[in-house]
Amino acid sequence: MKTFLLFLLTFSFLEATTLMREKILMGTFIGVEVEKEKIDLSKQAFQVAQDIENSISTYKQNSIISKLNRNKMTSLDQYSYEVLAISKKVYKQTEGYFDPTVGSITKDLYKFGEGELIPYPTLLEHKKIALAKVKFNKKFATLDKDLKVDFGGMGKGYAVDKMAQVLKQNGVKKFVIWASGDIRCLETCKIKVNNPFEETPLTEFSTKRDETAISTSGNYNRYVTSVKNNHLIDPKTKRSQQLFISVTLIAEIDNALLDAYATAVSVMPKAKAYSFLQKHNIAYIILENDGSIHISKNISDYVTELSFQDTFKQPKKYERNK
Repeated sequence: MKTFLLFLLTFSFLEATTLMREKILMGTFIGVEVEKEKIDLSKQAFQVAQDIENSISTYKQNSIISKLNRNKMTSLDQYSYEVLAISKKVYKQTEGYFDPTVGSITKDLYKFGEGELIPYPTLLEHKKIALAKVKFNKKFATLDKDLKVDFGGMGKGYAVDKMAQVLKQNGVKKFVIWASGDIRCLETCKIKVNNPFEETPLTEFSTKRDETAISTSGNYNRYVTSVKNNHLIDPKTKRSQQLFISVTLIAEIDNALLDAYATAVSVMPKAKAYSFLQKHNIAYIILENDGSIHISKNISDYVTELSFQDTFKQPKKYERNK
């Protein structure tokens, strides 16, 4: 059984029947592990991730989404259309707490990943966030002149799904794919979730379903000056979220959806966040900003061998599903 650590820790591989390949794509480490005889298929999987990056990246000037942000109109390919369609779906499901037009703030004001700075509150007040102003069909999209889109809140999960699709279509029966905080396991795997403030695991567990999606969102070194200015922007207040440090979600759904849900939950009010996860039957391990850990009652449906490092062995609160 392999051990996979979300966010910045080293991977540990224990089985002799599989091989791993890893590349830097989409601004992070993306990896594939499959049976030895199938390892050449990793090239096809990585090519899909590269194509997705070329489509939806906001850092590549020639990507489709960069052209949309710059020109306010562009032709779409399959990937850019699908992330827009998924975003619209999740926007409705989360009552607007997932909204890629926060790019107007993350890209224009904070400039995360590109000469970062802290914007004046008055600039934040006047920035527009409005997914309804993004018009698109399968071939073309237009954008309101004051908007930008940023798919950092779901893009890696989407890439994991497409890579998994390639492997399945080629007969792979067992794999693990990871892209930073997003992992998909076909069969089972062992996961360690990094402590956001130390290079040690916060928690670890083994998956128990035949196929499992895991997504972790949090303040993992993505902030300006302090965690108070983190990259998780609440679309309602236009401010960085202050309630959660780490949100790990586990479910049997697409990674794109789970990634987007993790982003949305990270910026929701607490009661709404836990209610949303219970409604969608998503297992979770959430570290709040007061140091308390909240674990869903249904966690045992998805994982076994759940444990915490010494500091967190006794969670201050156990959140139960209604």
